[in-house]
Amino acid sequence: MKDILNNATDRMKKAEASLERELGSIRAGVANASLLDRIEVEYYGALTPVNQLASINIPEARMLTITPYDKSSLGDIERAIYQSDLGISPTNDGTLIRLVIPALTEERRKDLAKLVGKNSENAKVAVRNIRRDAMDALKKAEKSGDISEDELHVNEKKVQELTDASTKRIDEIAAKKETELLDK
Repeated sequence: MKDILNNATDRMKKAEASLERELGSIRAGVANASLLDRIEVEYYGALTPVNQLASINIPEARMLTITPYDKSSLGDIERAIYQSDLGISPTNDGTLIRLVIPALTEERRKDLAKLVGKNSENAKVAVRNIRRDAMDALKKAEKSGDISEDELHVNEKKVQELTDASTKRIDEIAAKKETELLDK
């Protein structure tokens, strides 16, 4: 039984972490180093994340600077940013790259808030699927005689509590991002 509950807990935490990563890549009109998390650079024949090739700083509220550890990779990093879906043009001064994050229009903020809602709903669906899988595993264990009917009900209640807690955390993550988007 502990394996079923631990598995469900781990999978729910992964769903929450996945949502946080997804929401971190949504531009909110403020500089955030996680905007670059999904950008990979062709570096000596291998795709390498930008944060492993350069230091990323936030000197101002709406600016990121990327300083490569190896100056020869500057052009490769710039090219990767251009080719990404970031929608921000990098400025290369020969030693570092500046990304100025433009302010968002009110309409764009509302669109992004809808996207946050959609992503959080997808995460909730994933959590409900995990709950279903755990409930199915518990019912199989009860049918095979591994646990009693009383233990089944106790563990079903625990799975539901895990689901409720995970759903609440997903709502909190989404609400925080929506506030960040709409309060600028």
